[in-house]
Amino acid sequence: MAIDQGAMLRTETPLPAELDLSWLKSEADWGIWAKPGKRGLTLDEINATSYGEIANVPGDQTMRPRGAAHRVGVPHIGYTLNRDDVWSKNATLLYEEAVQRQWSSATDIPWETLEPLPDDIERAMSQLCTFLTEVEFIAGDTPGQWLPSISNEHYEIKLYLASQVMDEARHLDVFRKRALANGGGLMSGGPGSGLRQIISSRDFSEMSAIMHIIGEGFIQSLFRSGELLSNNEAEKRMFRLAAQDESRHVSFGVMHMKHVLETTPERREEIHSYLDAGEEIFAGTGVTASGGSMESLAILLGGGVDHMDDGFRKLMAVRRRQVNEYMHRLDVAGLGDRRGRMTDQFAVFLDAA
Repeated sequence: MAIDQGAMLRTETPLPAELDLSWLKSEADWGIWAKPGKRGLTLDEINATSYGEIANVPGDQTMRPRGAAHRVGVPHIGYTLNRDDVWSKNATLLYEEAVQRQWSSATDIPWETLEPLPDDIERAMSQLCTFLTEVEFIAGDTPGQWLPSISNEHYEIKLYLASQVMDEARHLDVFRKRALANGGGLMSGGPGSGLRQIISSRDFSEMSAIMHIIGEGFIQSLFRSGELLSNNEAEKRMFRLAAQDESRHVSFGVMHMKHVLETTPERREEIHSYLDAGEEIFAGTGVTASGGSMESLAILLGGGVDHMDDGFRKLMAVRRRQVNEYMHRLDVAGLGDRRGRMTDQFAVFLDAA
């Protein structure tokens, strides 16, 4: 094919579009001086004047940041969620804490404190960490899939959920490293059916009820028992740091549920149905019903296979803690009536009201 040499030599460029400086006359608030507070220049400090006015229904379906001027001819994104569908009034605080308390599994865990362990103990810890790695994948994937449905006008929730995804990435990272760092390795994966139900939730509040209030709440209780599970400072630090992150995730879910019940009280029975489903998922052990995790916890808590009976007794104490902390979360969220309708496998562990 002949090449047009003349075309190759042309260097003309299209004339630039006519200058448009209308943005210099923006009617948006001007002269705002956002000043740092005790915790620095946080999201709460910049939510001043009209920038802090958060409508329930997004003003439009574009990627326009809240407070920016509208522009005609901009394509719609197709956000499907309103503010009240996803809101939690502590989201800004939790986001700021998340970015200020980041830690590294590579440098903040004293891996040098690991020493060879009896084979049954090492295998049990590797099995537990295999299960936790699998759990944390779902805990990151699930909030991540809701981000495109949330309007940029409700950026506080998007920022918080993004920080949770990062937290969970760090958790699956640290548990995978522990499984591989002391002569062990990854063990048996779980059945996955319960985790699949979490990520398959069709409503944001359904997801939050099952994942934040039940699932991550139970995992948080387990991490708080990390001193009993650990054999060295590396494991203790691993569980301690993961527990502080999980506290944020649980707190978000509790305050989201409180907001839902206060703004749409007619959803109470619907929320109870989500909790029914979630309790069924976690009714096996308060952690997982199969996949070797229950046995691995008993071995770690008892100090070896030969002491599993003692380990199971301690596991039941952990279970009691999980259920009662779960009930406390429900009370805070405004679901104290859950005490009378909790699944029998949970109710048996409840302390007297």
